[in-house]
Amino acid sequence: MNVLILYFSATGNTAKIAKVINEKFKEEGFKVTMSDITPLGDRQRKINFEPYQGVVFGAPTHARRAPRVLRDWLRTLDGKGKKCSMFFTYGGFGVHPAHYSTREILKEQNFIVVSSADFLGSHTFNLGGWRALEDRPSELDFEVAKDYVELTCKRFTGEDDRILGELEKTEYTEEQLNFAETLRFKKVTQLPTRYGEECIMCLDCENFCPTGAMDAESGEADKEKCIACLGCVYICPEKVLKINDMSKSWSQKLDKEKVTEESIKEQKSKIYF
Repeated sequence: MNVLILYFSATGNTAKIAKVINEKFKEEGFKVTMSDITPLGDRQRKINFEPYQGVVFGAPTHARRAPRVLRDWLRTLDGKGKKCSMFFTYGGFGVHPAHYSTREILKEQNFIVVSSADFLGSHTFNLGGWRALEDRPSELDFEVAKDYVELTCKRFTGEDDRILGELEKTEYTEEQLNFAETLRFKKVTQLPTRYGEECIMCLDCENFCPTGAMDAESGEADKEKCIACLGCVYICPEKVLKINDMSKSWSQKLDKEKVTEESIKEQKSKIYF
């Protein structure tokens, strides 16, 4: 049985989980194709779902939903009645309604969603000085990922013919969620930049950017295109790309969410069936 794993991973969390999922599917006897759809160019290629009996979509959450660029891309697909599953990574500050909203998109695109999961991961803004789940995902999360695959295998093969059940929605309106998403760009008050530092011009930042926002030559991101995923900062081999110091806003975030660093660490990855 052939399975396709498509994942969006700007700062590595989703990629780490996707790798574990890939290996576990192989252990279960599946033939797996895995593709990173983070770079803009890789989402512009047409995907033929015909050879696959199951498709897995992986993504981080941006303000409680899959990133807008990924949601828009999903709406271009035709699932042709294929079974699929989803998984999400998040930095400890709310994951719903990512499962519900993404499933609704996939259903509209003629996919049959059979399972989902979410996994804790180092928060994107740790690159600016936050301290949210710096050591995640860890073995704890990887074990949940393996269990998720075992259960998903049964639904892909038809041994378990059920589909994904009820999912948590949200008390927020679509307008509020859209506004929260734009706050990512306002919180990162300084767009990724080299601050004038020299670099080897490897072009990794420009080629990896999900929206084509980063200009390697100038070392600056286009403020109209940047989605504050910080993939360019994460992937820079010389670490010359940076954002502003966000460490002062870390305690403010904890106070706003009424949580502590310890309580965030106590959260667990979860499977949805």
